[in-house]
Amino acid sequence: MKAWKILFLIFLIVASVLIIKNEPPYHTDRGFIFGTYYNICYKSKENLQHEIDSTLKSVDNSLSPFNKRSVITAINENRDTIVDAQFSEVFALAQEISNATDGAFDITVAPLVNAWGFGFKQGITVDSITVDSLLQYVGYKSVELADNKVIKQHPQTMLDCSAIAKGYGCDRVARMLESYGVKDYMVEIGGEVVSKGKNNKSKQWSIGISKPTDDKSGTINELQEILHISGKSVATSGNYRNYRYEDGRKLSHTIDPRTGYPVAHTLLSATVIANDCATADAYATAFMVIGIEKAIEICKQKEIDAYFIYSTPEGGISTRETDGMKMYHK
Repeated sequence: MKAWKILFLIFLIVASVLIIKNEPPYHTDRGFIFGTYYNICYKSKENLQHEIDSTLKSVDNSLSPFNKRSVITAINENRDTIVDAQFSEVFALAQEISNATDGAFDITVAPLVNAWGFGFKQGITVDSITVDSLLQYVGYKSVELADNKVIKQHPQTMLDCSAIAKGYGCDRVARMLESYGVKDYMVEIGGEVVSKGKNNKSKQWSIGISKPTDDKSGTINELQEILHISGKSVATSGNYRNYRYEDGRKLSHTIDPRTGYPVAHTLLSATVIANDCATADAYATAFMVIGIEKAIEICKQKEIDAYFIYSTPEGGISTRETDGMKMYHK
């Protein structure tokens, strides 16, 4: 081998070593927010845990009904309140998705969710009279945002953004990371995920879909499917972890805002892939209300994808998915 070739090879080896040595490390930060845990992995020269926590706290101060000082709590208590930009963004998206799903997704469902014992206030004994009395205060068309204030037709109307806030929190953290120049990251909050770039093995991020096993503790996490995703957001809604029994009946936490009752059909979980996590989060909840057939129609209209797990008459489980999901199984 000629001398210049040997020198060139040595140069390439040295250059490769220097490049690898100067590559930023991957950080993994964990914490607790919105009543659940977050897990965030990202490639960065600096650790951004403080910035992550500050971002999530800001979302909590805007959208958490469990936070006594949040914007949404002030609205629910009918205090004169100017909403912040985060609340405005989520409210507008929620109204858009409510309209697209004929009210299957509705952030004014709070009075019903609370009554059934799945909300931010203590539950009560629910009967048909109770449901009918509360339904008059539920309906996305009965609230609007004007001059940065929420206008209600009924003072008794309350808002609950729990079905969109985790996804939105993921989006906000992703934006923050990108503002620091981070290009490779995975943000997960309570099962909702935003991913971009590559993981520490230079591959797409692997996102698991849990097998729907009754488990209120959340400690059983057998996977039904693993998706390989980058540049998209994933959210799953299911009735197998948040439920309770009443008079021998299993009541799911998903309340149909149109009827006032917990949903009772064969759909066990809905996983949605969209460009942003707030959208995926909200549609996943809506799909648990409307069922598979209508959900697939909406997926085609909105150019989103979904994966459904449902129970069979024989007592087993089966799956169904939109055509676009196939690319994520590779």
